[in-house]
Amino acid sequence: MAQPTHTTVLLTEAVRALVTRAAGLYVDGTFGRGGHARAVLQALGPAGRLVAFDRDPDAIAAAAAPDLAGDPRFAIRHASFGAMRDELQAMGVQRVNGVLLDLGVSSPQIDTPERGFSFRFDAPLDMRMDTTRGETAADFLARVDERQLAQVIRDYGEERFAGPIAKALVARRESGSPVRSTGELAALVARAVKTREPGQDPATRTFQALRIFVNAELEALEQGLTAALELLAPAGRLVVISFHSLEDRIVKQFIARESRDVPDRRALFAPPKPLRLRALERIKPGVAEVAANPRARSAILRVAERTEVA
Repeated sequence: MAQPTHTTVLLTEAVRALVTRAAGLYVDGTFGRGGHARAVLQALGPAGRLVAFDRDPDAIAAAAAPDLAGDPRFAIRHASFGAMRDELQAMGVQRVNGVLLDLGVSSPQIDTPERGFSFRFDAPLDMRMDTTRGETAADFLARVDERQLAQVIRDYGEERFAGPIAKALVARRESGSPVRSTGELAALVARAVKTREPGQDPATRTFQALRIFVNAELEALEQGLTAALELLAPAGRLVVISFHSLEDRIVKQFIARESRDVPDRRALFAPPKPLRLRALERIKPGVAEVAANPRARSAILRVAERTEVA
């Protein structure tokens, strides 16, 4: 069977926004299959460096490709981008010139049935980005109570039928037949959801919610943004591609918060805390890219620059 492929979203725009110094040191926080990483390396000169991160063992394996493994400017770490500060400092790196985060799940993860990310295939309900550790989605469903499950589906999936879905999942578990596969989950959600937006599978929001929860994606994003800000050298770039409103809201609010002069309410006459970021751009894919790659349609790229205040 052919290996799933991945079409990198907003490739040209992201690399153009990120790489401002050919001899700089950059971070690709979500290596995936290396689309952005290869383009960044092409934009760097002989003295440039790129450190990539990914928690998916399949992505780490993909980074062993000769064109990457043989490039002395490139290194990769099997870790979440949320841990990039500690990982980089362990390598002796204190400052970087740019951080790129391409959020969410990749096409190879979605298109590989045994990963359990997609309702298009009937497969074990795993959903872990790092298959070497942590709790699977099936294991979570086997232990969670109805109230917490409804909250997870509501908060992370923005699902208005979270209550009925959680009730149906717990009732099935208590009947002695817990949901263990993607097909079983999709079928149960389809019965619990009474209406759905045209063209959207009833299970879409529930699958999103479980994936985000199992992988602690929003917590990792908060950690990664904070780490990136602390690592960026003056004029360094933060470039983030998000694919749904929960992610983009966190990125937007983080940049806005760090782009304002904030007075200290405990010391009213003290000068305001200086801004640490400057918002630069918000970019969406063009018509041609969306036509060629429908998965790009919801992508939003945000760019911010570290101010001179270190």
